[in-house]
Amino acid sequence: MTAIKQLTEQDRKARAEANDGLPTLGFEAGTPYDEYVGTAALHDLQHTVTDAPEELAFLVTTQVMELYFGLLRSEWRLAQRQLDEDDVNAATWTIRRTVRHFEALNAAWAALSWLTPAQFNTFRDALGEGSGFQSALYRHVEFLLGNKSEALIRPHRRNPEAHRELVEALHRPSLYDSVLAMLARAGHPIPASVLERDLAAEYEPSAEVEAVWVEVYAGPLAPLAETLTDLAEQFSDWRYRHLMAVRRSMGAKPGSGGSSGLSWLERSMRREVFPELWTARTLM
Repeated sequence: MTAIKQLTEQDRKARAEANDGLPTLGFEAGTPYDEYVGTAALHDLQHTVTDAPEELAFLVTTQVMELYFGLLRSEWRLAQRQLDEDDVNAATWTIRRTVRHFEALNAAWAALSWLTPAQFNTFRDALGEGSGFQSALYRHVEFLLGNKSEALIRPHRRNPEAHRELVEALHRPSLYDSVLAMLARAGHPIPASVLERDLAAEYEPSAEVEAVWVEVYAGPLAPLAETLTDLAEQFSDWRYRHLMAVRRSMGAKPGSGGSSGLSWLERSMRREVFPELWTARTLM
């Protein structure tokens, strides 16, 4: 990609005056927009495996979701760094931004809401064993939210970079772990058994952590708690929309990736993220 020419506000005003208010129409090479966005590369990524007209919408929607998974991972890593530095306001704004990202991600399911079993069947067999279950970036998103399972890394053993990143994410603190560590440094009585637990193991809810959230809601960190709750709700919505998209397009057929399909997704929905944020409400 060629270097993008940077413009100041003064440059933009001068150009608008020179153009008499019209947009610039002549460029020496490709347009700056195409160079920045990489439109040619983006549109070259759609390679369908059948002639079914419905497949392109399925592929594009899936690729959009992958881009959002990568964005969420980047944002939550930033939020963790901000939490580690006890910059709670910045972390709250970062996490709040990802709630909006998730709203857009969840809306992407609407692009497939028209897909009937007959339409899906026109290209489903050609996908072979391909399944969204195998998305390394989605798995990373789940690990960052605290839904961890070493077994779910296995599909990526032949992809060294993805496998390494997932192993690291498995053993690193989740976003929730970073929040609890920050609360402990702020003087809240987070139990040592929570702070020193095996980070690769599935998180077990704690009555002591639940009591801390009751305290938090009465103080200045309440906006962080509500933002995390908003995020947890959006993630629940994501899983529900996924479940309904599968139910609508293929019913209870087995999944392409080897799972039981619908029943697998139903079990996954029962694993809550940030669990004490929900149970603490009963005590408030």
